[in-house]
Amino acid sequence: MLNIGQILGAGIYSVPGVIMNSVGSVGLLFVFWLLAPLFALGGLMIYGEFASMFPKRSGAEVVYLEQAYPRPQFMVPVMFAVTSVLLSFSATNSIVFAQYALTAFDVPITPGRQSIIAIAVCAVGMSFVALSTKWSLRAVNILTGLKVLSLVFLVFTGALVLGGFTHISDPYANFRSPFSGSTTNPNSLATALVKTNFAFAGWHNAFNVIGEVHTRDPVHTVRKAGLLSLLLVTCLFFFVNVAYVAAVPKDEIKNSGQLIAALFFQRVYGESFAAQTMPIMVALSCFGNIVCDLCTVGQARVLREIARQGLLPYPRFFASTKPFGTPLGPVCLKYFLTVFVIVVLPARDAFNFLLDLSSYPNLVFNAATAIGLWLLRKRQALAGLAPSKYRAGNIYVSLYLLSAVFLLIMPWIPPEPGHSDVSFWYATYCVVGLGVLAVCGFYYWLWIIVLPWLGGYTIVEEVERLEGGALTTRLTRKYHPSVETVDNGEQQPLIAST
Repeated sequence: MLNIGQILGAGIYSVPGVIMNSVGSVGLLFVFWLLAPLFALGGLMIYGEFASMFPKRSGAEVVYLEQAYPRPQFMVPVMFAVTSVLLSFSATNSIVFAQYALTAFDVPITPGRQSIIAIAVCAVGMSFVALSTKWSLRAVNILTGLKVLSLVFLVFTGALVLGGFTHISDPYANFRSPFSGSTTNPNSLATALVKTNFAFAGWHNAFNVIGEVHTRDPVHTVRKAGLLSLLLVTCLFFFVNVAYVAAVPKDEIKNSGQLIAALFFQRVYGESFAAQTMPIMVALSCFGNIVCDLCTVGQARVLREIARQGLLPYPRFFASTKPFGTPLGPVCLKYFLTVFVIVVLPARDAFNFLLDLSSYPNLVFNAATAIGLWLLRKRQALAGLAPSKYRAGNIYVSLYLLSAVFLLIMPWIPPEPGHSDVSFWYATYCVVGLGVLAVCGFYYWLWIIVLPWLGGYTIVEEVERLEGGALTTRLTRKYHPSVETVDNGEQQPLIAST
């Protein structure tokens, strides 16, 4: 459920229309809903082999990258930490919630209404998490069940459409000549893959807490759970798209934006109660993802761990769980960033731009992860160590690397007229994504090189054993003897609180 609860979010309700507009045909739409889980499978195999090398280390990608690239020292955790902070907004789910909530009550969607509701629902979700982890988890469990129920209902409705039990006169019209209108433009194909990858985001969640899995073989347990959840969600998503295509004309799908699910039920049920209820269920699913992202293994927890490791200013504030036993500091930071991006960006472009932006810097980490596995294998072979029993086939590693490289390069190629998913320059998110990585590099140079030189201390790494045996690391200051006047050689947090 850990993986499934995170994957079943706004993606399946919001991106099929954008994908169809990008690729131009029903056939390619289905192809991309099969390609994305294939690349995710490659990632699962890679993570499984990495996890078998470091079974007691929670944190997944950042741990694997740190082991694969130990030089420059501390660069990986710092770069990963700053990227996580800068991209830790919950705007996409909030925006989709706003659009479906307005649709449910038949209120026209305007930029002002969308932004106000998106900010408001984000505030409500983060208040849940800030006040009570216990009740937040209960809400997540209920809303995860609602997500599954809404998707099953959607697939069931699609089966009724294909069986001729609704007023849809020709449910197979879109399936004839399925590849008619297909594009070969690399930018459009990259846009489609980014969107489908977004829908499957969360496939690796269980690896983030593998150090807390207490079974005879944690790697086998987590790997199996990942494979089963990926298979289940792939089947569910594929048949949901079949339902969309059966009920909604191709041109309407292209122009549906993020509202394909609402359009589907309007076409099938007209103005009935069911057509009004489905947008509410989608909106609640988005709300569940906002809360889930914060209170389980989502970004609030990641930000708290980053602070605890000494990589954020005011670490005591961000790592503290006072006064309610919840990560109040990270929640406040996420809310501030979410409000900022919602207010700054044009409402019509906010969803697509933020989705694209959040993916781009991570593609660099994905490519480095795939290459890093080959590097670690080589080091292990030179050290005379036996290969992992969960060794990933090179075809999986190559697929994962290929998808990352493709999505890093192809968005720079101009799209066909009318097929860009934003109203401004199509590669803006690429430039901003590279800017995020540049900020990460500057932060590393400042906090790890310049300030220690000016302050007369050295950054050292401590390994801590948590309850249950999981291992984690923390960066600390070790002052040089010449400036040691107060702490008598004791280590202090990397960034002291004030």
